[in-house]
Amino acid sequence: GEVHSLASGVGDLKRMLGNVKTRGVWGEIQLGALLEEALTDTQYQRNVAVSPGSSERVEFAVCLPGREEGGAPVYLPIDSKFPQEDYARLAEAAQNGDQPAVEAARKALMTAVRTEARRIGKYIAPPHTTDFAVMFLPLEGLYAEVMQHASAVEAIQREQRVLIAGPSTLLALLNSLQMGFRTLAIERRSAEVWKLLHYPEGRLHEDDFVAHRLFWRCDKVVCLPDVLYNYRLRSGSIMRTSLKPGAFDAVDGLADRYRFYV
Repeated sequence: GEVHSLASGVGDLKRMLGNVKTRGVWGEIQLGALLEEALTDTQYQRNVAVSPGSSERVEFAVCLPGREEGGAPVYLPIDSKFPQEDYARLAEAAQNGDQPAVEAARKALMTAVRTEARRIGKYIAPPHTTDFAVMFLPLEGLYAEVMQHASAVEAIQREQRVLIAGPSTLLALLNSLQMGFRTLAIERRSAEVWKLLHYPEGRLHEDDFVAHRLFWRCDKVVCLPDVLYNYRLRSGSIMRTSLKPGAFDAVDGLADRYRFYV
């Protein structure tokens, strides 16, 4: 059962935690690798002072788009935490089959997680950051153990505004953010095209004011003989106004002049 699953990895856990320096940086390395896999270099930062004038620096922060295009980003703080001593005691108690020690170690582990969540809370500083932060637990087994305490996890999310994530959970979150970045880029690009294609009102030949700008920005222009759209006139459009047969003579004259010089 779950005691056996804890005991099965205790040897590797002890070897990994044997070096103090390794214990200190291993979670940060794991977190950095996941961010590098899911996001581009411009979409996250390391060792970030998330609030102007503050000396508090979070290990990593995802740079979310701000309210204004080109303005300061809104940071999503992510900090790795590894209560290794409590988790090691839990794994060792499970290996020895000592159920009272397992329960005591579990209680101590959750106390450590709550303490770390309160520490991460200092990085939450809206509007410079999101109104929540992420605590990254670098082992799936550790994450699974913590998530068994659903009421405690919910309390941490509600009271400390800290979301707990393991490797798989964090990667899923980062992939979702990446999709959001792409969607936003498309929306902003669409807005640029819309500005480019905005026809001047009150003109009979508004496309003459737009087409050359559009063609200048295009990498390729394809002309098709088929009609691919229907032109819809709004009510009150000047295109509904009755025109005399010679209304477009001036346009024809300009076209003839163009053909003559070209």
